[in-house]
Amino acid sequence: MKKTLNLRSLAAQTIEQVVEQGQSLSNVLPAVQQKVSDKDRALLQELCFGVLRTLPQLDWLVGKLMSRPMTGKQRTIHYLIMVGFYQLLYTRIPPHAALAETVEGAIAIKRQAFKGLINGVLRQFQRQQESLMAEAAKHESRFLHPSWLLQRLKKAYPESWEAIVDANNQRPPMWLRVNRQHHTREAWMALLAEAGLEGHIHPKYSDAVRLDAPAPVQALPGFEQGWVTVQDASAQGSVDLLDPQNGDTILDLCAAPGGKTTHILEAAPNAKVMAVDVDAQRLKRVNENLARLGMKAEVKQGDGRFPVQWCGDTKFDRILLDAPCSATGVIRRHPDIKWLRRDRDIAELVALQKEILDAIWPHLKSGGTLVYATCSILPDENKDQVSAFLASHADAKLVETGDEKRPGIQNLPAADDGDGFYYAKLIKS
Repeated sequence: MKKTLNLRSLAAQTIEQVVEQGQSLSNVLPAVQQKVSDKDRALLQELCFGVLRTLPQLDWLVGKLMSRPMTGKQRTIHYLIMVGFYQLLYTRIPPHAALAETVEGAIAIKRQAFKGLINGVLRQFQRQQESLMAEAAKHESRFLHPSWLLQRLKKAYPESWEAIVDANNQRPPMWLRVNRQHHTREAWMALLAEAGLEGHIHPKYSDAVRLDAPAPVQALPGFEQGWVTVQDASAQGSVDLLDPQNGDTILDLCAAPGGKTTHILEAAPNAKVMAVDVDAQRLKRVNENLARLGMKAEVKQGDGRFPVQWCGDTKFDRILLDAPCSATGVIRRHPDIKWLRRDRDIAELVALQKEILDAIWPHLKSGGTLVYATCSILPDENKDQVSAFLASHADAKLVETGDEKRPGIQNLPAADDGDGFYYAKLIKS
C-alpha cells in the first residue's frame, strides 16, 4: 500500500518545478505519481494538467485576492492556492473537501503558518467568484496563453487564431493506430464495438481511429498483443506520406519515443529501419515500443547535425525527419509547453532545423523521399523553413504537399481531429 499523502501539496510542488525550474511535466509527474496509490494518480494528473492549462487565469485571481505575491521559499503556497482555485472552478470535488485538503497541504510542506492565509483567500474567492469571473472574462488571461505566443498566432492566423487558442485549451481526443499487420482497421473496429467501446475512423489517415471517450489501454482489444497503439492522427499522417516499402532502407531521424518508427515497420515490415535520436534516455522508449510490438530496428544515439558520426556514408531510400520544434501544435496534450517555451526559442529552433535538414539531405539517395515534419503551427518552423530549403537546394522537389508559393500541409488542432502538425514531402532528383 502506498502511504497516504496530500495530493494538493504534491500537485503544487510539481507545478512549481515546471513553471519556476523549467522542467517538463512528462519528466516530473511520473515519479511523483509513484508516491501515491493507484486510485489517486488520476486526480494528481488532473490537478497538474488542469492548473497548467489554466495558469494565467489562476495567476490573475491570486493577484486580485492577495496584496503581494509569495516569493522565495514560500512560492509553493502560491501554487497551492492555484490548486485550490482550480478545484473550485473546474472539478466536481465538493467545495468543503477542496478547501480542507488544500489547507492541509500547507502542513504537508511544513508551512503550517500559512493555513489561515490559504483558507482566507479560498473563502474570499468563493464569496466573490461571480464578480471575479465576470471580470476575468474581459482580461487577456482568458486566452490561457502567454502574450508572445498569442501575438505570433494572431500574425500567422489573423482569421482563425481564436479557434486555435480555444482548441489548445481543450482536453485532447484519444487517437489510436491500428496495426495493419494484425487487422484491417474495419476488423479491429468490430472488436472495439464488441468490447463496448465506440470510435470513428479518420477520413484521411489510413490507420487512425478516434475513441468517443478516452479509455484505459487495457480495455483496448489486443493492446498487449500489439494490435493497436495510442498515437495522434496527425502524427500518423507523416508515415502515410513517407509511404515506406518493403526492401527500403529508411531513416527515422529524431525518432524518440518511437511511435513513427513502429508505424513505418507496420507499413513495411521488411524494410531496413534505422531510428536515431540525440537523447539516450528517450531512446529507451523506442526500444520499449519496438519490443511491445515484436519489431526490430537499428536504434542509435546520434546528433542529426552530424550524420557521418552515426551512419558513415550510408544513403537512405526514405528519410522521416520529425524535426525538433516548439511543439506549439500539441499544447492541448502538453499544456506545460506554454510555460516552458520562450519567444527567443523559436529562432534557435529554426536554426537547428536548418542545420539538420542541410546535413541529412546528402544522405538521401537520388530519387529518394524525405518527409520533413514538425508538431508546430508556427510558419517560421514550417513553410518558411521549407521555402528557404527549396530555394537553396536545386535538387529538391516538393510533391503532394502544397506548392512552392505555400509549401507543405499545415494541420491545426481541432476538437474531433488530430493535433497541430506540419508536413512537407521532398523528392531528390
